[in-house]
This record gives sequence, structure tokens and C-alpha cells, in this order.
Amino acid sequence: PCFAMPAVAMREPRALEAPVRMSGEVVKGFGRGSKVLGIPTANLPHDALKQLPRSFETGIYFGWATVDGVGPYKMVTSVGWNPQFANTSMTVEPHLLHSFPDDFYGSSIKIVIVGHLRAEAKFESLESLIDEIHLDISSAGELLDCEPYSFLRFDEFLFSLSSSSASAS
Repeated sequence: PCFAMPAVAMREPRALEAPVRMSGEVVKGFGRGSKVLGIPTANLPHDALKQLPRSFETGIYFGWATVDGVGPYKMVTSVGWNPQFANTSMTVEPHLLHSFPDDFYGSSIKIVIVGHLRAEAKFESLESLIDEIHLDISSAGELLDCEPYSFLRFDEFLFSLSSSSASAS
């Protein structure tokens, strides 16, 4: 039934063989998420990339997040080079499906990536990119209400006091 939902039906989501766990301090990115796209992100620091498995493919993923131990919140994240903006370094840019009253730079964020939505892509226009991101957000929201993804909101990593990554396990 989950894969028949409108947003999900336009995707070919796939579960990861094992969840990927990452953590770090929320850092300022390029300022494009909120200002250019209207979709704020809680960027992980560059050194958080070491927490990814070696074979991890770039793309758009979904999962769960906590901020300073509060949550879990549904999230969709870009892991990669952001071809639309020709980044010269890889980034991890989670967007949490929650409305926060203020920025939370410097807060501790933990994410558990549970599934893949699509590959990275360069779009014809910013409007096309924004439309695609909104579809990513809708798809992630729908998928995370379903098994096997919804149960992973209880992943102990999200609530552990340790900030060390468990990565894929």
C-alpha cells in the first residue's frame, strides 16, 4: 500500500541493506537551502563524510533524525555533489520534515539513512529543482509512515548519548 501513494508512485525507492548512521554538529552551508530554494537544511560538517560506507552512492535518501536528542523527525537528505550548483566538495544536507522556530547551528544532529529515493541530477531550472525536492519531501514523508522504515524511528543510535557514528551495521 505504501508504494501506491501518489508521491511514492513516481519514484522507485529502495531500502538500504543496512541503515547508515551519521552524526555531527550542524554547520552553515552555502546558504542556498533556505535563501534560494526555500527549503532549509541542517548540514553536517565535511568530516562527517568519513562515516559513510566506502561504497555509498551519491543521491537523495530518506530516514530519521534527532537534534540535541529531540525527535525523531522524518528527513530527506542529499548526499553528494549537488550538480545543480557544481559543488567542488561532497556534502550531506538533511532537510527535516518539521518546522523549527529558529536556526540550530551548533546543535548535535544524528541521522539514520534508511532508503534511497533517486540519483543526483542537474535540472533545467531552479523551479524544476524545487519541484523535485518537494516531491522528494512528500515521498519521504509517505514512505517513513510504512514498514520497514517507520520502525527505524526507534533506532537506538538516534537517542544514544555518544556522538560516535555506528555507520552501516
